[in-house]
Amino acid sequence: MSIFSGLFRSRDKPKNATAGSAYRFFLGNSTSGKRVTERSAMQMTAVYSCVRILSESIASLPLHLYRQKDDRREKATDHPLYFLLHDEPNGEMTSYIFRETLMTHLLLWGNAYAQIVRNGKGEIIGLYPLMPDRMTVDRDENKQLYYEYTVSADDAPISKKSTVRLSPSDVLHIPGLGFDGLVGYSPIAMAKNAIGMAIACEEYGAKFFANGAAPSGVLEHPGVIKDPDRVRESWESRFGGSGNAHKIAILEEGMKYTPIGIAPEQAQFLETRKFQIDEIARIFRIPPHMVGDLEKSSFSNIEQQSLEFVKYTLTPWIARWEQSIVRSLLSDEEKKEYFVKFNLDGLLRGDYLSRMNGFAIARQNGWYSANDIRELEDRDPIPAEQGGDLYLVNGNMLPLAQAGAAYTKNSGEEVNSDEKVLELEEPDGDGGKNTVPERNDSRGKLV
Repeated sequence: MSIFSGLFRSRDKPKNATAGSAYRFFLGNSTSGKRVTERSAMQMTAVYSCVRILSESIASLPLHLYRQKDDRREKATDHPLYFLLHDEPNGEMTSYIFRETLMTHLLLWGNAYAQIVRNGKGEIIGLYPLMPDRMTVDRDENKQLYYEYTVSADDAPISKKSTVRLSPSDVLHIPGLGFDGLVGYSPIAMAKNAIGMAIACEEYGAKFFANGAAPSGVLEHPGVIKDPDRVRESWESRFGGSGNAHKIAILEEGMKYTPIGIAPEQAQFLETRKFQIDEIARIFRIPPHMVGDLEKSSFSNIEQQSLEFVKYTLTPWIARWEQSIVRSLLSDEEKKEYFVKFNLDGLLRGDYLSRMNGFAIARQNGWYSANDIRELEDRDPIPAEQGGDLYLVNGNMLPLAQAGAAYTKNSGEEVNSDEKVLELEEPDGDGGKNTVPERNDSRGKLV
């Protein structure tokens, strides 16, 4: 092993600053030559769109704290944590803004942090977002985790120190995909070459149109030019920029303009830009139609793609949120009784006709009562005395074990109380009617 092996590292890989700490860029340069950071990546429309779609989706889902009671679950609206998660985590923001902010941090930096503020009784009274780029996670001399946060003037006035050390019980930490299971690495750091190329393509297109949508070229003069800089500046001021496009140039003294460079269509400029958009959508696992690419979408498959977005994109993120909230915000005793759940019903519901058909099947087979259906449709319940809470089933169905109980097994058996008795009316001698009991044999024929 060379003594210099520890001095050189690949510039493409993020550096783990400390064991269990946040993963950062090494110089932040990509192979395209463009410097990529979490903030500069947001200037790319594809990255901004993907981050906005996921953060707004998580923020808009109803989030409830439930209490498991016997075989039923109910919303624990009397628990202080319910109001913090569902309505206002602190006095400065709503639950929507809080979750949108933390999800943005999670998508850009790979980690989301919030400080847990408690009162004298140990009850949680507030949750405040913390910037991931100013948080480090490490272990002390006793191998215990701790969080160290660098405070700035932009933070909420929760501390006057420049650096604050927090215990794990004081931090809500939602980690993304990572190497050590403690912290996540930045998706932007992992894909900075792809994002850097997208930035380079966008910058190339901007400069192309800024130069009048014409490639650069060479001005040729048959003689010797005494002041070439003045000639260049004069040419650029008259014919450079999109505002001077399509102007007619007048060349004097035998000068000739020769364009150089490759036309954008020859360099497949548009195709490259489109591929980079698909590449960024692939990083965040966003269906292309959600970022404006409808090339492979149609009326027949776009609904299925939307359902796949819920199942394969949102569901893993939701699992991270739910389990991190339970682990950090509930005590060991509360974990036995309470749990947190995002409601995905709104995103999974189909069109009106499909919902009604599904509700009809559930109602006829006893899965839903009328009030269960009305709650899902955001309607007022029917009073219980009017049957709103009844669970109904069709009367023409019976357990399999009782099938054929109305028929005798053979014609020689006597009719018992479980057999079906038919009352046939026959005229008697006096013109009256006699009731004659008859029964079916095993083949269903009258004996």
